[in-house]
Parts: sequence; structure tokens; C-alpha cells
Amino acid sequence: MELRNLWNDDDAVSPVIGVILMVAITVILAAVIATFVLGLGEQVSSTGPQAQFTFDYNEDPDDTTVDLGTVGGDDAKLTITHAGGDTITASQLSVSGSDAGGDGSWNDGDYEANSEISAGDSLSIAIESDDTISVTWTSENGQSSSTLRQWSGPDA
Repeated sequence: MELRNLWNDDDAVSPVIGVILMVAITVILAAVIATFVLGLGEQVSSTGPQAQFTFDYNEDPDDTTVDLGTVGGDDAKLTITHAGGDTITASQLSVSGSDAGGDGSWNDGDYEANSEISAGDSLSIAIESDDTISVTWTSENGQSSSTLRQWSGPDA
């Protein structure tokens, strides 16, 4: 074997690289097509907002009126406060899980439907001590939703 022929012999390199490139292109095209056919591309764009909420439970509230429901009897008051993160339209935020009549949207309280809920804004609801309360975001078209925070009462 001559050393000069070894350096100039690339017969097998070209077909192997060509096959690897063809397989890579086929895999990438299949992944892109599958993403759109299965609808995964739409789900990525409609993810929920990043927002933090805090809860302040008051077993013996001084006032009997709250934003959602009326405190009375064994009921307590829960104040939900937007503590930080993305600003959210009031009509897209809902509160659920209260047996005391405190279920509803943020715009059922002191906020208009198009109000922007941002850090520092709060909502008070009538609850019972065994309730589990969820703050839920729903997209504008109503096709997707996300539970942003959940709270459980002391007796839940």
C-alpha cells in the first residue's frame, strides 16, 4: 500500500455524509410536520401567565360585606392579593371553591371586566373554614385555562 494513495482515497466519505444528511433532514421535517398536525404549536402560544397570589384568612372579620358573597354565621373572609408577576385582565381571572357563595370572576367584585389586575390588587371572598379555593386564569378565547394558585382552609 502506498502512502500517497491513502491520503487521496475518499471514496467512502461522500456517500456516508450524504446518507447522514438525508436522514437528519427527514427527521427534522417529520418533527415539524408532526408538531403542526398534532396541534402542539398552538398550545405553546397559549400558556398561562406567570403571576403570584397570596391569601390572607380572617376567621372573625369585622365587616360582613366582601367583594364576592356575604360573610355570615360560620363564614370567614379570605383576601386574595396579586403579589407579583404578569398583569392579567379581570375577566380572565376566576375564583372557585367557596361553599359560602364566594365563587365568581374578579370582575364580579370591585373590578371592571377590562380592568388590569396587577401587583397589589386584591379581592375578598366569603368562605367556610373547610373550603379549598382556586384562582384560575382562562384564555380570551376560552380554549385553555390554568390554575394559578390554590388555598385550603384550616379544616379542609
